[in-house]
Amino acid sequence: MKSRERNHQRAQTNERLRDNDRSRIAHLAARIMVEDGIEDYGLAKRKAARQAGIADTRQLPGNHEVEEALHTYQQIYHADEQRERLRELRVTALRAMREFAAFNPHLTGSVLSGSAGKYADINLQVFTDNAKVVEMFLMDRRIEYRTSEGTLYCGGERLSVPVFTLDYNGVGIEVAVLTPMELRVPLKTSPEGKAIERAKLSAVEALLAAT
Repeated sequence: MKSRERNHQRAQTNERLRDNDRSRIAHLAARIMVEDGIEDYGLAKRKAARQAGIADTRQLPGNHEVEEALHTYQQIYHADEQRERLRELRVTALRAMREFAAFNPHLTGSVLSGSAGKYADINLQVFTDNAKVVEMFLMDRRIEYRTSEGTLYCGGERLSVPVFTLDYNGVGIEVAVLTPMELRVPLKTSPEGKAIERAKLSAVEALLAAT
């Protein structure tokens, strides 16, 4: 009986230590993302773990934990600055969405969630069965862009997604091109993550009006 109690207490202690490590990494990652302008959650968590001297990758927090820490950090250290910057980014996002209106644009990422810092990019998803149409749209308007490939997950399936990166009035915008069918299913940035939140043009208009 005493042996089982000791094992139980040891397990509880280990769990508390893991929770403490996860919280520490989450808050370090949040600071790194705000102060160093890193948008990649995975990269920020790995840098934070190295700074904390924690090598066990099982201790890494989820993206939602880092996002909560981001909100806390910004409210404590950058509340007024972050609020104004967030509004500017949302205004810019709305302008860009109106330009891409033919492709049913949706806003995602930190500009939608409210955790965007001073270095944040705007993340849009547009929907068409032919990514070349989006490229022609950009070329016709002489909008300079870079092409790359992003990765999303639908259930257990990995999706390769064309991405166009633009400089829009001095703000970086990443435009991911998806099919209309992919608007109707939950997508994730990682297999274990939560579904990406997205807002259509009218929802972003309402969000700005409310703030």
